[in-house]
Amino acid sequence: MPSQFDETDFVDGDFQAVQKSPFAASSSAPAGRPPTREELDSRVTETQQRLVELKRAQEELERERAALEEARRRRTEFHTGREEMLQSLTRGVGLLEEAEFSARRDAEQMAKTLGELREALIKVQGLHDETWTKENYQLGLIRALTVIDNSRMEWNAARLKWSLLNDPPTVEDAPSAAERPASPSLESLGFLQLCKLGVAFTWPLVLVALAGLCLLIFFLPGHK
Repeated sequence: MPSQFDETDFVDGDFQAVQKSPFAASSSAPAGRPPTREELDSRVTETQQRLVELKRAQEELERERAALEEARRRRTEFHTGREEMLQSLTRGVGLLEEAEFSARRDAEQMAKTLGELREALIKVQGLHDETWTKENYQLGLIRALTVIDNSRMEWNAARLKWSLLNDPPTVEDAPSAAERPASPSLESLGFLQLCKLGVAFTWPLVLVALAGLCLLIFFLPGHK
């Protein structure tokens, strides 16, 4: 039985590849003949064009690579900055919330203390002994002392809560220059006192001189 006819059996693949090659037109010269000058010039021109196209493609790829590198760097910067700011802002919000709560609590306590001190001040300002009579003197005095004691308790309690109410530490006044005893000058000292001062200042030198003299006498050639 004869086999089925196949057209590909009569197709030369190498011939078709040569026909599709860009050098097919330039290689149409008969085999065995060297290429002409025009053919070489054509090949050189085609090669240069291909090099230019390859260089342009390379530059385009370089630009694309630089853009991708920049995008990657920005993405990394985004993730790093996001994590950093999340940590910093979370910590800052927590600290400020705690500080705000403490400040609000202190403000409320300070307002309460301020109201108590104002009430105590009004009560103390309302004490006037000139209004007392002989009949109500003892009773007025007892009431006034009670108000003063209560005010003093309020004041001491406020000082314990708020350090700014405490008086600055009192420093004993240093004696003025007029009150300080003046140091005696050398002119006011007597002769004996000057001699004592001279001996006190020069006795180390005298001892050193005596020691040197003794050593000199000891090492003299005539000393036995």
